Amino acid sequence: MRVTIDLPLTVDRESPVPLAAQVAGQLREAMRTGRLRAGERLPSTRALAALLGVSRTVATDAYQQLYAEGWLDGRHGSGTYVADDTLPYEQPGAQAVEARGAARREPAPPGWVDLRPGRPWVFGYDTAAWRRAWRSAGELALNAFPDPYGHPELRELLADHLRRARAVPVGAGNVMVTRGTGNGLDLIAATLLGPGSRAGVEEPGWRAARRIFASRGAEVVPCPVDEQGVIVEALPDDLRVLYTTPAHQFPVGGRLPIPRREKLLAWARRTGAIVVEDDYDAEFRYDVAPLPALYGLDPGRVVLLGTLSKSLGPDVGLGWLVAPADLLDAVAERRMHLADRTSGPVQRAVATLLERGDLDRHLRRMRLEYARRRAAIVEALGPYVRGDTAGLHVMVSLPAGVVPGLVRRAGERGVLLDTTEAHHQGPPRVHGLVLGYGSASRADVRRGCAVIRELIPPEGA
Repeated sequence: MRVTIDLPLTVDRESPVPLAAQVAGQLREAMRTGRLRAGERLPSTRALAALLGVSRTVATDAYQQLYAEGWLDGRHGSGTYVADDTLPYEQPGAQAVEARGAARREPAPPGWVDLRPGRPWVFGYDTAAWRRAWRSAGELALNAFPDPYGHPELRELLADHLRRARAVPVGAGNVMVTRGTGNGLDLIAATLLGPGSRAGVEEPGWRAARRIFASRGAEVVPCPVDEQGVIVEALPDDLRVLYTTPAHQFPVGGRLPIPRREKLLAWARRTGAIVVEDDYDAEFRYDVAPLPALYGLDPGRVVLLGTLSKSLGPDVGLGWLVAPADLLDAVAERRMHLADRTSGPVQRAVATLLERGDLDRHLRRMRLEYARRRAAIVEALGPYVRGDTAGLHVMVSLPAGVVPGLVRRAGERGVLLDTTEAHHQGPPRVHGLVLGYGSASRADVRRGCAVIRELIPPEGA
């Protein structure tokens, strides 16, 4: 049951900070520290305005800013609530938790089909290789002074992995070992952003990126995408950072073509912005050749983020950040101030998987398996499928009015779905389903798609 909660809020009319920003800031802090929890209902804008003795416009502006940042949720006529996927922070500026899609997502009930995106198949790894990697990690002596850049040996191995898997010519001196994409993005945000800065996130796009940027004090700017990716002509010139997913746009699924990549990098050079390239699932491609990474085209303006969350599993907690040497040094210094580090034993275990070729063999097996699941979706829902050339999810394009009822009826039949509408900062522009096939078996993918196909209304209905 959702409950309404009252919080002690105040406004200072003598402060140079606008009243709406004061209210939004206090509510944001309450959600960060856990005083406001997911699902709790906030007062209406009319009630909040009366409580604080301000105009209703002030209350409305405060709520709209928090809606845009992903802190609040609600529907017309049903009230305003703390978003179910709000991530509480232990303290202001704490490292962001890595999550794609809804945070703290509950596992599907037994017997249900979970086609929500963001999770890989964690049952297909070589258990002998996994045990061997951890035996190697157990031989590692504890380090009293962890290197903020990561273990030198692992940095060399990751640089070689990026050269082979993504054709990125990078040396170990440009690689930092992180705890995953969210951690890497938060380190960049902590280094480059602050109050008054503006950071762009694709619209629709990864909600966690918006929360991470907002937690560092930046104004989050939605940057529209089309079926190919971010629209360069729509980018404002005053962004300090732009977060983008050019290899497989999340959630629409487009691949940014080379001419547009070149335009994006020209924009970054002209404006001085840093482009953060999230390569979250680019290791999985089907029927197409890989496009060059943005980092490989202009290492001076791009930060490349990657993770093992999709290739092995999120529980591994390891990723990488590739950046120009001067920026990497600034990130390392900031990281030490934050007392942030990546587990030494985890780094040693991953290094063993890389140096023995176990990770490469696992990726080859999973590419074949994921290709079969993706083919099952295309076979069942072909005319509606978009963005199926890479990654672990596709978009199913549907009319806006169809989506809510279809999701509800699918849930009644034991199929859990995600929607493109849920990944917008502002009013939804793209409508449909985001189907993840990483964590569902082939049989479950077929079963879920059969339910979806039955629930899609006929043309003209």
